[in-house]
Amino acid sequence: MKLLEGKTALITGATRGIGKAIALKFAEEGANIAFTYRVNREMSIEIEKELEAFGVKAKGYSSNAADFASTEQVVKEINEEFGGIDILVNNAGITKDGLMLRMTEEQWDDVIAINLKSAFNFIHACVPIMARQRKGSIINMSSVVGVHGNAGQCNYSASKAGLIALAKSIAQELGSRGIRANAIAPGFIETDMTAALSQELRDEWVKNIPLRRGGKVEDVANATVFLASDMSSYITGQVLQVDGGMNM
Repeated sequence: MKLLEGKTALITGATRGIGKAIALKFAEEGANIAFTYRVNREMSIEIEKELEAFGVKAKGYSSNAADFASTEQVVKEINEEFGGIDILVNNAGITKDGLMLRMTEEQWDDVIAINLKSAFNFIHACVPIMARQRKGSIINMSSVVGVHGNAGQCNYSASKAGLIALAKSIAQELGSRGIRANAIAPGFIETDMTAALSQELRDEWVKNIPLRRGGKVEDVANATVFLASDMSSYITGQVLQVDGGMNM
């Protein structure tokens, strides 16, 4: 039996990078997939086809993850369409880097809204469904910079640290209802986002990683499957760092 067979997963921001890798791995392990995207319906349709090739049900939903009312409506539609939600992966995220003294209010607000407030929105909407089922796994996609900070990313680091504290807090609140909450903190992962960095900066990052390489999106996806599955049924309120040892 596949690890996620018979389960329904909701993954935010799953049209590329880590989010897409998680969706594909979940589908491979038998989960039905509901995922959100911002504007690109054509890309969403292509991803639906890729996921359905695993023999599961898949559907993309256009969503402004930072909007509370919109999120409530999207989750309602997903629950009606799929008949429940067993796994929530809060993966939607953006960066708008800059030094604190030069950062604009808009840069701060946008990153906090998409990265952190969206997780609150989706958790708030999904918890009643999971509570009725007496089971659920919530996974917040944080970052190693949410653990130790990073110069030039005070907004991003703050949002990712908030996701860790959010997971730990709701793990305490919801454990008695059979709902687990954990966070994953990826390190230097090879994605479109990191590909935009200079080679000099990339080499500097890798030099500080004990495994001497960047991670693959599949490395994060595999860890997410573990926390989503019953193999981690006695794990909650934890932060799993997928970083090659860079943040010991």
